[in-house]
Amino acid sequence: MKLENQGLNTICTHVGEVPDEQFKGAISPIYLSSSYQFMDVDVKRYPRYFNTPNQEYLAKKIAALEHTETAMIFGSGMAAISHMFLAFLKSGDHIVVQNTLYGGTSNFIREEFPKLNIEFTFTNGYKVEDFEAAIQPNTKLIHIETPSNPLLTITDIKAIAHLGKQKNIVTSIDNTFASPVNQNPIDFGIDLVMHSATKYFGGHSDICAGAVAGSKDHLDKIWNVSKNYGGSLSDFTVWMLERSMKTMGLRVKAQTKNANKLAKWLDKQAFVKQVYYPGLKSHPEHKLAKSQMKGFGAMLSFELIDSISSDQFMKQLKLIKASMSLAGIESTMLSPTQTSHSLLTPEQRLEIGISDGLIRFSLGIEEAKDLKTDIKQAVKAVLK
Repeated sequence: MKLENQGLNTICTHVGEVPDEQFKGAISPIYLSSSYQFMDVDVKRYPRYFNTPNQEYLAKKIAALEHTETAMIFGSGMAAISHMFLAFLKSGDHIVVQNTLYGGTSNFIREEFPKLNIEFTFTNGYKVEDFEAAIQPNTKLIHIETPSNPLLTITDIKAIAHLGKQKNIVTSIDNTFASPVNQNPIDFGIDLVMHSATKYFGGHSDICAGAVAGSKDHLDKIWNVSKNYGGSLSDFTVWMLERSMKTMGLRVKAQTKNANKLAKWLDKQAFVKQVYYPGLKSHPEHKLAKSQMKGFGAMLSFELIDSISSDQFMKQLKLIKASMSLAGIESTMLSPTQTSHSLLTPEQRLEIGISDGLIRFSLGIEEAKDLKTDIKQAVKAVLK
């Protein structure tokens, strides 16, 4: 049996290891050379060509996890998504983009596409009908994000993929929040899957990276653009990422379990106004999420009652960190208004439902009871 066809934790642990042919070490060696032989070799390797040994083998692990033919690793999530966009869009083309998604992606589209004469439409909602209504004769790409950042909206992956096939439009998804542990969009027909590998792939808040996975034909198009823009990742960081991904299955499952517990607990607290988590039966797309996800993810968002300042609350946390990013083994909270979606105008944020008091909660692997205790003491401190 091929390793790629084995279980999640087996793939995480073994696929994508660089064989240590010389010393037979148990882990991948690091190849830090930026210059390789070009005569009498099958592959002319160069870091900017995304084909050094560590890059090549890590791509195999990502492809195996996302059930794709191949993958590429980039210097950041934004490098991954921007290179993907630029590979399939040129002057005069049009893209349909989900309205609820990461602020950095929205900002890139609004800031950069007008310079390139690329047209774009943000949907009015995230139902398949909203996407179909936004399609134009020159539409070349449909991009979705589910679960979305930060409101955890759920988009019907299979319906979007079908729409793309029907209209001969390439479809892409940001699968960062779910991770391959909880969702495999390729299985539902999506063409391209991207990740901020800084998040669950890295998992320890010490790596910045991005990834795109898909068919060889689609990735060849991305490579042709990316080799010119120079967004590759250093091989030491590639090695760290491969090392970190060995435990991704274990980490994300533990984090997802904590998110389920904390979402249900927060939903019952008098000091909480609203909880956004697809694992709650009250979530409007709970059934849809259940049909396309293996787990509901380790991210949630919530709003406190009006009498509690979200900023003051986060300042009182002792265990949970008020921190910029997400998906590390440590639990973190942040204000999307001040961080992930700060580049949007207040009007743009309110249009997609992001209030100033919204708190995004990334669950780590701590004991759930300790996280609850920290939240309760922070609320108590603010209400004194």
